[in-house]
Amino acid sequence: MERPGATTLKGNPMTLIGPELKAGDKAPDFALVDTKLQPVNLAKTGNKVRIFSVVPSLDTPVCDAQTKRFNDEAAKMANVDIYTVSVDLPFAQNRWCGAFGIDNVKMLSDHKDVSFGANYGTLIKELRIESRAIFVVDTGNVVRYAEYVKEVADYPNYDAALTAAKSLA
Repeated sequence: MERPGATTLKGNPMTLIGPELKAGDKAPDFALVDTKLQPVNLAKTGNKVRIFSVVPSLDTPVCDAQTKRFNDEAAKMANVDIYTVSVDLPFAQNRWCGAFGIDNVKMLSDHKDVSFGANYGTLIKELRIESRAIFVVDTGNVVRYAEYVKEVADYPNYDAALTAAKSLA
């Protein structure tokens, strides 16, 4: 499924691959790897409330800020796990985390199969990177909050995502 113009990058329309998930949808499975190159699917993320913070690349200012913000929030939320998903290589994710002391969010790479992007509707066809988005998934693997940021360079609505996660925890 292609969604032409579903997002923009610096005002230029981009096509997203995959469905547009909404609150109440069953969270799709995915095949990612963590920074230790271990496979991770939805089941391996556990049964806590989870926030999936999706970013195009950690080496860009908005993605950097978004991941640092969620790292700070993760330290305050014992019953919520926060994951950052990007197509950055696991080695790059590990390097970035080490450089900034990021240790509360869990990094997941969609580089190999882009299955998260295709299943969650965040894969930018023209660039093979993820579009900025946030998903809050409950303990039963149901999406309870979904935000696709229209302009990739804009920040997500942190407060709405965090409120949704806290209400479920």
